[in-house]
This record gives sequence, C-alpha cells and structure tokens, in this order.
Amino acid sequence: MIESPFGHRQVQAASCGTKGGAVHELTSPARWRALAAILAVATLAVVVAASAGPASGHATSSVTFMSTQLTPVDEQQSFLNVVLKGSPQSVSFVAASSVPQLTSRVTAEAQAGKGSIDLAGATVGDLETIAPYLTNLADVAKALKKAGIPASLMNQAKLGTKQQLSIPWMQATYLMAANKKALPYLPKGADVKHLTWGQYARWAKNLDAHFGQPEVGFPAGPTGLFPRFLEGYLLPSFTGHLVTSFESPRAVAAWLYLKNLWRFVNPQSLTYNFMQDPLLSGEVLVGWDHVARLNGALSQQPSNFVVFPAPAGPKGRGFLPVLATIGIPKTAPNPAAAKQVIEYLDGISPQAKTISAEGFFPVVAGKLSEKLGPGLLKIAGAVKLQQTSKDALPSVLPIGLGGQAGAYAKVFVDTFTRLVINKEGNPQGVLKSEGDTLQSLLNAAGAHCWQPDPPSSGTCTVG
Repeated sequence: MIESPFGHRQVQAASCGTKGGAVHELTSPARWRALAAILAVATLAVVVAASAGPASGHATSSVTFMSTQLTPVDEQQSFLNVVLKGSPQSVSFVAASSVPQLTSRVTAEAQAGKGSIDLAGATVGDLETIAPYLTNLADVAKALKKAGIPASLMNQAKLGTKQQLSIPWMQATYLMAANKKALPYLPKGADVKHLTWGQYARWAKNLDAHFGQPEVGFPAGPTGLFPRFLEGYLLPSFTGHLVTSFESPRAVAAWLYLKNLWRFVNPQSLTYNFMQDPLLSGEVLVGWDHVARLNGALSQQPSNFVVFPAPAGPKGRGFLPVLATIGIPKTAPNPAAAKQVIEYLDGISPQAKTISAEGFFPVVAGKLSEKLGPGLLKIAGAVKLQQTSKDALPSVLPIGLGGQAGAYAKVFVDTFTRLVINKEGNPQGVLKSEGDTLQSLLNAAGAHCWQPDPPSSGTCTVG
C-alpha cells in the first residue's frame, strides 16, 4: 500500500509491475462496476482457483497456471470458459492476489527442489525477479515462429537474459480518449492523432473557457493508474529519460507544465479510478487511461468517442507498452503439458478470444476481425498509431525493484502531490528531496536502469 497523495486515504500501488497491488495494469474491462467488491474478495483470499477441461478427444494432464493477471473472478471465468475452450490440456488457474505471492511461491519451490506450479504468468518486469528459476523455452519459441510474434516482444520475454525464459502472452498500453464534442475546440492546426503536450494544454484551456468548467480528467484516484502516466508519459516526453533525469531542469519543466495543466483538470480526478465512467457520464470530455479502462466507454458508445495516441513533448511521444508473458518454473511437475498450453494460447483463435473476452491485445500477427466491434477496433488502431509514430518513445515497466516497487510508485505520487496539488514553491528542492528517496530504494533493490534510461553497469543512478 502507498499513502494517498490526497489526504488520509491509502491507495494500492499502481499495478502490473507494482508488487503488492491488487489492481493490475492488464486488468480487463469486464463488469467494472463490480470491481471494488471483486478486489475486496481477491485481497482477502490467498488464492482463487478454477479449472478448464480439455476439448473432447485430447490427452489430459493437469496444468497449474498461477498468474498475476486476470485475477478478478469474472475475468478468470471468461479465461477458462472462453479463451481456454479447446485447450489440449486441462488447466487449473490460480489467481495470485499479489505479485509477491507468485514470486515467493516459485522461489520457495525452487529452493525446495519440488514444485506444484507449471505456468507462471505476469508482466516481464515481475517475471524477471524469478528469472533464475525459469526454464529456457527456446523450443516453444521455435514452434511459434510462424505465429508472427514481433522480435521486440520475444526479446522482452527473455527477461534481461540471452535465453527465452518466457513467451509473450498478451499486451496492452494507455491511450487518450475524447468525446467528439471536444474536437471543435482543438487549437488551430492541431491534429488529434499527432498532438503535442503544448497543444493539449491549449485544448484543455479552450474546453474550460467554452463549457465553463474543467473537461479534462485523469485516473488519479485510490486505485487509478496515474503513477504510470507520470512515469511513462509525462517525464519521458519532457526529459527523454526517467530516473537518470529525475532532478534535471527538463524534469522541472515537466512538473511545471503539469501544474499549469491541472488548472483545467476536473478536481474529481483525485477520485477517478477508471476514466470510462466519467467519460460515459459526460463529467469529462477528454481523458487518459489504460486501454482496458477506456474500453467500456468505447464499447457502449463507439460513435461518440475518438481514441488517439498520447501527446508528444520536447523529447518525443512517451508511452508505456505493457507486456504479459508466461514462463515455466524449473520445478514444474508437468513441463511438457505446460508447453502445449503456451502454444495453444498463442494460437490465432485463443488470441482473438483474448481481446474479445478480456480486452487485451494479441501478441501474434494477423488482421483483427470486424466482429470485435467498432470500439475495440478504434482502440487497436490508436495502439498501432502510437507504437509506430516517428517520435515514439517507449518505456518499460520498472524492472528489478522487488519489494521496493510500491515505494517507487510513491515517489512519483508524492512529487505530484507536493508540486501540483500542494504547489510547493521550490521545484528543484522537491525533486532533490524525492530524488534522494528514489536513490535509496534503487540502492536497496540493486536495480539497474531500464528503458527509457540507458543501460547501467550497476545500480541505476538518479540524475
């Protein structure tokens, strides 16, 4: 848990990569309004397990799949009953209520020399913490060569090694979305598909002036993913880096920009966890969020919204792709059956079902069917445009932080609180103070730098 930047409340560390968070950044859009209750159950439970049987006529072998993704009960059911329908092996799905639960269990089984987990699913940054205990899956990668998985994703799935220690499973990212009512107030000459942050601020100001209230929103609530905006979008766009430029003059400029922009941000943003709800209600006209947390608005009212890449700053169009992969622990009791399940999940049909049933995007090549509906197709188009922008500046989720991940997210939230909400008057002093905290936790974790920072030979150094 991390302290809320907005008073006495506590907030979950922003997820998919943030250890201990019950909300994961690859969380699907199903039944969002019931999510609070589901999370309460998931947090209390040690694990939630369910099983999917193989298609008739296939040889069976029980495969235990423990995952930090698809943990809410309804997501598990759609995974088991829809995505895994036709699997060559029966699967017992174990929902990890936190990332440490998965990594600790795999580590303990490795140390004991005997395991019960056949498949481990998580984001690349989280799986990297247990990389020494995972099997080389070069044979699976070879079998999937014709699936068209991009080399960049396969390389990420090597978890910082030269071996194929995991296989890409599904991916997601974050985008901007806007009600079409907001488009007439774009600054003159601005293209919503190729905005700059300067144009975005003028757009926000124009909307405020016309409608008489702030019309821009961010998911800065207790379980919102706003820390990822700060880490993967704002700061890289202005500095070109993250940790190594945390205290730089360019970082000061980024925070001052956000402070100015916040005048035109709906104050209820401090309570928003999912931007699709205020977008659907009309409480805001423009928002940023994880694609799965925008999907509800796009699915219900596809003709009312546009989806587009995040704006670009002086150093590029910062964005954060999120990749979930699957590994097989060295102590897996059924490794051969586990490999069959991985190959099945990266087949065309299961990948298509993943996006329709769970809201995550495929890792394999192939044109998306129009049966997905206009909302998902719009999101897919914006994802591709963001990835292929000439000024694209991709980051990756934090790597190697271990138990320091929650404290890492807190540094960015605290900096935001001090400079933007509390309006402290010495930005450089705030960044030096928070930078010292950041360096301490990096030292404690022994974490090397990760993209967009350049590789480091030792612990990443705050600059």
